[in-house]
Parts: sequence; structure tokens; C-alpha cells
Amino acid sequence: MAAQFGRRLRRGATTTAVAAAAVAALSASQAPAAPHPDSASDDRTAAGATEPGDSAATGNSPYYTDLPPLDTPNKPGTSVNLPVTGSAEAGIPASVLAAYKKAEQGLASTDAACRLPWQLLAAIGKVESGQARGGKVDANGTTLSPILGPALNGQGFALIKDTDGGAYDGDATHDRAVGPMQFIPSTWATWGTDGNGDGRKDPNNIYDAALSAGRYLCAGTRDLSLATDLDKAVLSYNHSTEYLRTVRSWFEYYKRGTHEVPDGTGVLPATDTGSGTSSSPSPSPSATTPPATTSPSTPPATTPPPATTPPPTEPTKPPTTPPTTPPATPDPAETFGSLENAGTGTLTATAGEAFTERVKVRAKNELGAPLGKTSVTFAVVGSTDTRFAGGKTTVTLTTGADGTVTAPVLTAGEKTGAFKVTAVAGTTEPRALSFAASVTARVADTVARTDDKALTAAPGTEFADRVGIRTTYKGTGVADTAVTATMITDAETPAENDKGPYFKDEDGKPVRTLDLTTGADGLLELPKIYADDTAGTYTLRITTASGATLTVELKVEAPAA
Repeated sequence: MAAQFGRRLRRGATTTAVAAAAVAALSASQAPAAPHPDSASDDRTAAGATEPGDSAATGNSPYYTDLPPLDTPNKPGTSVNLPVTGSAEAGIPASVLAAYKKAEQGLASTDAACRLPWQLLAAIGKVESGQARGGKVDANGTTLSPILGPALNGQGFALIKDTDGGAYDGDATHDRAVGPMQFIPSTWATWGTDGNGDGRKDPNNIYDAALSAGRYLCAGTRDLSLATDLDKAVLSYNHSTEYLRTVRSWFEYYKRGTHEVPDGTGVLPATDTGSGTSSSPSPSPSATTPPATTSPSTPPATTPPPATTPPPTEPTKPPTTPPTTPPATPDPAETFGSLENAGTGTLTATAGEAFTERVKVRAKNELGAPLGKTSVTFAVVGSTDTRFAGGKTTVTLTTGADGTVTAPVLTAGEKTGAFKVTAVAGTTEPRALSFAASVTARVADTVARTDDKALTAAPGTEFADRVGIRTTYKGTGVADTAVTATMITDAETPAENDKGPYFKDEDGKPVRTLDLTTGADGLLELPKIYADDTAGTYTLRITTASGATLTVELKVEAPAA
């Protein structure tokens, strides 16, 4: 959801008192379903579900605060099967409704003990995005344009610095809630799921987002048929009692009946803040009109409202909800407090090689003790082609019981120079560490001839064969390696010789030392070598700046008689 989030009252409520009364009436009817025996607890364990960390799925982003209309979709006691038609507010776009029900079915098979009702997903989808902006999705369930919350830059909202390099939210500075279920990128990295079987995990796809939201709500050993577990799940999505009441209101509303409407025709919240989308003025008035206009034409439908108007006079009902919520102050032993270096060494590597050191950090709680199950996002930052395994620049992992987590191995690319690796944890108050890293150029560790031909010449002639060499680093050719070739007197105490074989300079004069540079793949062919009139065996010494050395034997002898 984009900027301009204010408190928005439901349509049909003329005063805040009426809105409060609606909440009270709905709260009064929110008797939790009867507890079921946890017969599927073994399935929950097998599924590997864990409780979310200290972060909320949405990063506590803003949400729509509209409440359901006072007239419910059906009368008390009637069937909750989907009617063909009904109140405009009760209509859910076809693809969105299908995604919610598909998620319910999927969780029923993988996490039966959770007992996720699709109406809870519908309630959250309503307050987070107005059911994907009234169902503006394509045939695959992907929103026609991104649904993004405001930048979580600490200015009126939580401060959450970028954790995905802008991959999901297009913001490389701060995170934003993304998609119809408004996941922040760091939470999506942990809970994102492919819900439509296309091989991708896309927070902008309603099928992926609905199933991911269901998994998040079912985390740990929650049984959503229990009121306390359901409240805990909703609060983990957004830490706000007002949010819980709003979601609860829509949950009860949808449980009393709803119906399917075509994609793109769903009712938007009273104040549409969808970026780049048009509001739907025509459906909005239709939602507010029924309470006032249907009374004369449909007396039976207006009979229940007068009967329900006295209960709203009990202003003490809403305060009965807070006892079902967790304490306002989180347990400091389970709350993320700090992030520290856990022994990361110097991060250096030669181009094309893996770094021997890996970034290791430790998360601690507010008491200073190690904190497990904390999401930490590692990112490669700067002008470099160094990458984590799989070519990734960002990886999110979870700390172990000792609070530590180690980033994957980094592999250097061909680009040399300095860059950074960052580690970020926490959402409401993120903590970040930065580690300097660098990639150095390859330096030749070997120089060798490209052939093994004997090099001989008669006095006063030139050698028929030229010397070819190659400089390498661990078997890989190193181009642009500085090489010095010198005719020496003795291999043990090398000094430039003043007789025997020689090269020629540009003027054709004899020289016995040359400074050269290797070409592509470390290859180099030395200039022609000439022999003077002194016969004998001589040594050509070739060295690189890194200390690699090669000696070549040169023979000057008269041809056989």
C-alpha cells in the first residue's frame, strides 16, 4: 500500500461511535470455535514449521482500517455456503477467492493441525490490499501492477533498511511491503512459497502470497481454531491490537457468507491508496447505500438492524478483547537486541578464486544472550562481480541455537578492487554490520617454455628457433605479466654476460637484457637471439615480477665436419 495512510472508517458509519458499536457487536459474536484435539501434532512436526522471529510479516506497515458494513451477508443461523449474490462488500474477486481456498486446502494436507480457515486469509487480504486492489490480477493471479507499501525509512514508520537489493520492492535503500498480502522482503525470503506451481516464488502473485501467508500464520504449533492461537497469529502479521480487531471484524463478516465477483470488480477501501490504480467510485456508494435505501423496499432485510441497534449501546464490549492478546511488552529473552562479528577473518581472494574466509555473525537478545531463529540477510555491496554460491548477491539465513550464522562461500570474479559484505538482522530496529573485502589480480607463480627444442647456433649466426614462454597462476595463463630476459654469466650468481648470445635493440645493436610483457593467456615469444664468435654453452634467465624463474640453455658451436 502506498503513501497517505490515515485512519479510515468503514462506509455506512456516520460517526466514530457507530464504528465502535460495530466492533462491539462483531466482537460479541466472536465466540471461538470449539477446540479440536491436536491429533495432527506429529504432522506439524514433520512439516518442520517454526515460529516466526521477532519480525512481523508486513514490517508493521500501514493497512486499511475500514470496517465491514453493519448489515451482515446473511441472517444468523443461515448457511455459510457461498451465495450467488449479496452485499458488494461481501464479494471477493474470483482469482483471489480461489487462491485463499487453494491455500486452505494445501495447508490442510501439509499442516492439518493448524486448521487454517480461508476466511482468515480473506480478512488479512482485505485490510492489507483491498483484495489485491479489487482483484486486479492477470490470468495467473499476478497483480497487474506492483502493490508496494511506503518506504520503511523510520519517518512515521519502522526503519528497515534494504535487505533484497531492491529485487522485490524496487528500493535499494529501504524495504517496502510487497504484494497483495504485503510481505516485507526479509520475511518473504524465509516464508515465500510457490502456490501456483509455476516454479517461482512471487510475492506479487496472489496464489504464492496466500499460501505463504497461510504457512506464516500456521507457524510453530498454532491451532487456528483456538481464539488465542488465532489472535497470536494475526498479531505476528502486524503487532497492533487495532489491526487484530480490524482483521477479526472482517473474519467474522466473511464467515457469515460471501460470494464470488469477477476479477477487477471488487470493492476498494473507502480511500484507495493503490499506486498507479484507479479507484472504483461506483462500487463504493453501492456499499454504503443499502443500509439507508433498502429499508423501505425490503422490510424483511431491515428488521434485523433495529434489533441489533441496542447492543451497540454497551461501550464496555471492546475492552474485553485485549485479554486475548499477548503482553504489550515482548519478552526480552526472545527479542532481538544486537548483532556482532563472530570471528570473521580478513576477506581477500585472488580473481577467479573462492574466499578462504566467510562472514560469521552472532545475534543476541535484549539481555545480551545468544538468540536463535533470527533471520540474517547477507549482501554483497559495491562495484564487484564477487558472488555467493549460485551467483547470488543476497542470501537470508537463520541463526542456530548458539545465535551464530555463517554466510555462504564467496567466489571472486575477474573484477579486482574493494567492496563490502553486509549482515542485517531485525525489523523494528535493524542492526547492520559491514565487512571490508577485496579481490586482487592473479600473479604468475610459474613461467615455462612452450616447447622443449634444443637451442643451438654456429658462431656469428642466429639461432634458428625462438624461445616461447607462458606465465601461469595455478595452471591458468596470466596476461600482462612483466618479464625480464637476461643473458647471464652463471646461474648461481647471475650477472649480465658480456659475451656469447645476444638480442638486438631497435638500432640493431647487441643487448643482453630485455624487459617484456606477456600477451593473452600469458604467452610470449622472445625476439631472435644471435651468436657472436665465441663458442660455448650459455644461460638465458627469464624472471617475472612475482619471482617465477626459468633458465634456458643456449649452445654456440661450430657445425660438425
